Amino acid sequence: MPEETPRPNIVLWSLLLAALPAWLGLDAVSVAPNRIVPGSGHSAAEVAGLPGLVASLVPALAVLWLAWRPTRERLRLALGLVVAMLAALPAWLALAAAELVDPALPQARMGIGGGVWVGLFLLLLALIELRTRLTLSRPLGWALLLVPLASLALCLSLWLEPLALRREYAGRSQQFLAAIGEHLLLVGSAVGLSLVIGVGLALAMRRWPRARELGFAVLNFLQTIPSLALFGLLLAPLAWLSARVDWLAALGVSGIGWAPALLALVGYSLLPMVRNTYVALEEVDPGVVDAARGMGMSRGQVFRQVRLPLALPVILEGIRITSVQAIGLTAVAALIGAGGLGTFIFQGLGQAAMDLVLLGALPILVMALAADALLGALTDLLRPGGAT
Repeated sequence: MPEETPRPNIVLWSLLLAALPAWLGLDAVSVAPNRIVPGSGHSAAEVAGLPGLVASLVPALAVLWLAWRPTRERLRLALGLVVAMLAALPAWLALAAAELVDPALPQARMGIGGGVWVGLFLLLLALIELRTRLTLSRPLGWALLLVPLASLALCLSLWLEPLALRREYAGRSQQFLAAIGEHLLLVGSAVGLSLVIGVGLALAMRRWPRARELGFAVLNFLQTIPSLALFGLLLAPLAWLSARVDWLAALGVSGIGWAPALLALVGYSLLPMVRNTYVALEEVDPGVVDAARGMGMSRGQVFRQVRLPLALPVILEGIRITSVQAIGLTAVAALIGAGGLGTFIFQGLGQAAMDLVLLGALPILVMALAADALLGALTDLLRPGGAT
């Protein structure tokens, strides 16, 4: 029988066909003489001219051609082209800064336009699609981003001084580093406390079935409360306790600040942590447990040496979900004085300064992606056969 011709990769075609009109039709960058004056938009053609614009389209058209008959070898070539396009974006921004920003205006700045953001987003989706089709491991898939990140770091250090995002950072570098520390501290505390409480609740639910129904009902109810509403509900009780319990006041507990933020984050984190821990412990093969008991192991030994190691990958999945969720929710905690990167987001919204918003939002995105990648890779490693 003749070999079947591969069908076109519709996902890649859809992503690239969406990226091309965005690149051609949306403003790629905006340039302003200072932070106050609105910037004027510039398309990709204005930056590089017609020859440069055509050259920028060649890799995308090549990926479309490769995706029409997507053999494994052709998909590998497409993957290399997508990584190259991602790495070329910072260099293209450096070219735009050199062409459009007047060096005689020291306060002039260049913002990133919708064409670049949409193109970046769609290229990252294309990278995920190719990684999935080629069945690359999670660590290798994330390692592909090292090339674009190295290009970005080089361009930022040498040629992208007028970039508005960099200038926002330069004016707030100390506050930015402090905000990252506050954000990570809140997230780490919330995940750590929810892990301890969640494991305890899961063990109690396994021992007492009635506690399971009540526990999951309460945890599901907590998930339905909007974050701002939960912060508001905690304000009055914590302020009352702080006014009447001296040692709580000495710890800094009050109606605003880190205390209500931490309690709310733990409350939101408990459901995925408890659910994954409970399911992981329940789904351990009974035959393995019986064999361990037949070898003379005590109940505690069975739990520590058999049930817990087998359940650990699923428990880590709960920690991964909880960590990513907590990283995002911690941004909202800035509204009640808990600090963190959300401070820049809300300051930027109040000042209509989108680059300041991005200064807070982009590190949150990077943190979430890093937590997802690291914990996901660790989970894959601990699964049976994961190390092979």
